[in-house]
Amino acid sequence: MTAQAIAATVKSGIQDWRQLYKRHLGIALTIAVTFHILAIGSYYLVGYLSEEDDPVMIVRITKYTDLGPPPSMTEAEIAPAVAVNAPVAKPTVGIPVAVPDAEVSPEQTIATQQELSSIQSPVVQQQDDGQVQIEQDINISDEEPPDFVPVEKQPVPVKQVQPDYPEIARRAGVEGTVWIKILVDKEGKAKKAVVMKSDAEIFNEPAQKAALQWVFTPAMMNNGPVAVWAAVPFRFKLNK
Repeated sequence: MTAQAIAATVKSGIQDWRQLYKRHLGIALTIAVTFHILAIGSYYLVGYLSEEDDPVMIVRITKYTDLGPPPSMTEAEIAPAVAVNAPVAKPTVGIPVAVPDAEVSPEQTIATQQELSSIQSPVVQQQDDGQVQIEQDINISDEEPPDFVPVEKQPVPVKQVQPDYPEIARRAGVEGTVWIKILVDKEGKAKKAVVMKSDAEIFNEPAQKAALQWVFTPAMMNNGPVAVWAAVPFRFKLNK
């Protein structure tokens, strides 16, 4: 074999190798790109399928115009005063009483001045007209009502306070609505404000502060005021 034939054979082999290299490189790149696309696509697909929808809260909202005018404050019925006989706690120690020496029991425990002063008893006051007034502290704790309380008359807002627009949200042009659940006590005052749903967290605190300043007419049930929850939307909108 001559040198020219050997050179031609080597040149032909190099060309075949280059063609084979390009073909296998293209196949490898195609497989790698396809694998990455499948991996990334499966990640987002799993996240999309496992995503749960937000629970939808159904709240019955009554327009202020449908509630009618609020009742007159001068004609409001005054609840009758109910006399409560508060039980007096019995002392746990003996109270000293003058008795003959023969009747003294050695097992009787005599209360000290400090123990007697710790016994809570009602305060009796003599008034000028000869009547006797008894005063005793009675602590009554109001428990929060459930989410739904059947009432004969819904609370009506008589004082509405608009929330302050956060300056950061104003500059950024952010708008939104915050639903506040207000605990209206038996006197019509807002005792608690809970965020039910919010479009932006930056509006939650101003909405709660404004809700706590609202005043309502008390909800009525069986001719008596009851504590209920009232849902109120606070909308934050820029004047364009």
